[in-house]
Amino acid sequence: MFVQALWLDKIVSAKLKQLEVARALAEKVTVDISKEKISGGDIIVCHMENAAAKLMELSAELDDCIDKLVDTKREILETIEQVENINYRLLLEMRYVNGESWDSVADTIGCDVRNVFRIHGKALKEIEKIKKCQ
Repeated sequence: MFVQALWLDKIVSAKLKQLEVARALAEKVTVDISKEKISGGDIIVCHMENAAAKLMELSAELDDCIDKLVDTKREILETIEQVENINYRLLLEMRYVNGESWDSVADTIGCDVRNVFRIHGKALKEIEKIKKCQ
């Protein structure tokens, strides 16, 4: 569940980029008045409708991913809050809720990355104990 949040963060970021590209492309759907024919007006409308439909589809996919991400992070936080050691909680929240790098966690905690990994291992053992009790 913890690593899933990191992946969901990346998926949401990727979908946001897809949506930005799709919006930019949709805005480029233009009408060339010099080539427009009275009988061909449906083609232009069709291109614009297709672009709008794809934007709505991408937006719905993004919403679903964000919902999953929020639910997953809520579960993670509920589990982390049960950890008694405040240092473990800080490390776990920084890494799995905020998505911070190991270097960033080490800087904030004030130790080197090797010690962060050691503390992380202990924190995960606490999480395992909590999960077994549930």
